[in-house]
Amino acid sequence: MKRLVEQVESEGLESLLGETVTVFCMAYFYTGKLIGVNKDDVLLEDPKIIYLTGPWDTPDWEDAQTLPTKCLYVRTAAIESYGVLK
Repeated sequence: MKRLVEQVESEGLESLLGETVTVFCMAYFYTGKLIGVNKDDVLLEDPKIIYLTGPWDTPDWEDAQTLPTKCLYVRTAAIESYGVLK
């Protein structure tokens, strides 16, 4: 797994290391600081699960609940799309 040590130029998920990202998965949406990426998983720090997005042009999610863990692994096979949104 690659971990955030210093910013490196790359593409895809690796290019977002250190950013607060949203990952859209088959069943749920997750958000958190992207601190790790490998071929099987991404690692989110201070993760939240998003139950209601609310309007896309607002600065916060309508219902994003903090998960009871410091970090959460999300399988890349479950990710449909991702990006820095809010």
